[in-house]
Amino acid sequence: MGEQPVVTLLTDFGLSDSYVAEMKAAMLAVERGLCLVDVAHQLELGDVQAAQYLLERFWHRFPRGTVHLVVVDPGVGTSRRAIAATNHGHGFVAPDNGILSPILEGAEVVQLPIPDGAAPTFHGRDVFAPAAARLAAGAPLAELGRPFTGWHRFPLPDPKRENHVTSGTVVHVDRFGTLVTNIRGHELGSGVEIQVGESRIGPLRRTFADVEPGALVAFIGSNNTVEVAVRDGSATAELGTGLGAPVRAVPARRYTCC
Repeated sequence: MGEQPVVTLLTDFGLSDSYVAEMKAAMLAVERGLCLVDVAHQLELGDVQAAQYLLERFWHRFPRGTVHLVVVDPGVGTSRRAIAATNHGHGFVAPDNGILSPILEGAEVVQLPIPDGAAPTFHGRDVFAPAAARLAAGAPLAELGRPFTGWHRFPLPDPKRENHVTSGTVVHVDRFGTLVTNIRGHELGSGVEIQVGESRIGPLRRTFADVEPGALVAFIGSNNTVEVAVRDGSATAELGTGLGAPVRAVPARRYTCC
């Protein structure tokens, strides 16, 4: 018996309606043997950047041959394109709104046709899900659509380094209120302190327990980027900030605060 095809699902559809189940039904109608993995369905509505961040974080942890179905689609029913791609031994299916920016360089990409009768408000079920199932079941990418090269680029911002100061931004806020930044841990030397906006967080710690309950803490998270949290609390609530907030890693001896 061959390996069970895997499809991951990442959406902003929530869990109180039947939308996710209808997508799964559409995929199982194509290939009943699929292993369907729910990554997350409660992203902020239309938050393409959050979807992009999460996709970039998890896709490579799955075995080769996995297909990743991402539907955060505020432009559904408009002229935005539907695409599928293969790269690094994985498949990807999503709207062409920048979600797939992290993985499309060097990828083979096709534009998916919109079938007659597809609901203009639910391409997740009627366009993306069947395409993902066919790709997972072994259909060649070329059978899903025509080659496409003009895909939309919307990459996450990169940190900058100048005069021993690394400047970045908050690119994600998780359900615990932790501020996840784009500053990569391996880019920092020892003896740095972290600042979010004008708030001093302090030096990098190993984990939450290195500070008292209710205290702010900066650390290198499980995705090897700088994160800021409150032990037993919420950093976004404590600091009154979130996505897009400026973050700096500054040598301790040079640190100045408002």
